[in-house]
Amino acid sequence: MSSNRITKKRRGANVSLVIASLFCASVVVRLLGGTAEAIAKEVAALTPSGPSIDATTAPDISAAEVNDLLAGLTQRAQALDQRRDALDERERDLDVMARLATAQLAELQKAESSLSAMIALAETAAEGDIVQLITVYENMKPKEAAQVFEEMDPQFAAGFLGRMRADTAAQIFSGLQPATAYSISVILAGRNVDVPTE
Repeated sequence: MSSNRITKKRRGANVSLVIASLFCASVVVRLLGGTAEAIAKEVAALTPSGPSIDATTAPDISAAEVNDLLAGLTQRAQALDQRRDALDERERDLDVMARLATAQLAELQKAESSLSAMIALAETAAEGDIVQLITVYENMKPKEAAQVFEEMDPQFAAGFLGRMRADTAAQIFSGLQPATAYSISVILAGRNVDVPTE
């Protein structure tokens, strides 16, 4: 590479603009049959800032260099087009993902509502079963109910006895073994330890 070409490449960012302007001016002059002065005037009009250029000081630019410059600009434009296309495709993919996420969120909210309804139904059904069992135990003979409560876990028995009418629970208590009655009494009393008295 000659020192003249190295010097041309170091002229800074405005050199590309000057070269493109000269190329355009050359085309215009050839089409309209102008002179070197017309080229200088055209370049000066196209250059936004910087020193004016006349035909005598304009650098010599060969056709090969102009073609290289145009090829480089074309490649750059193609690369920018490819990058724009890739960004557009990525944006489309992100839109699809956002729509899918929104749909999945709606499905999750629907499933959560359905699950909440099922839990509420199960809790209602379980409460209904417990109330029915309490009614059954209250309607049994106290001695027979006491035999059933003897077989229960004390925590489980305390749950039933704590919800029964006081008179029925007292009759069942009277039929329990002392140790069983004591265990159930301790559990029932323990539930009320933290209840405020005021």
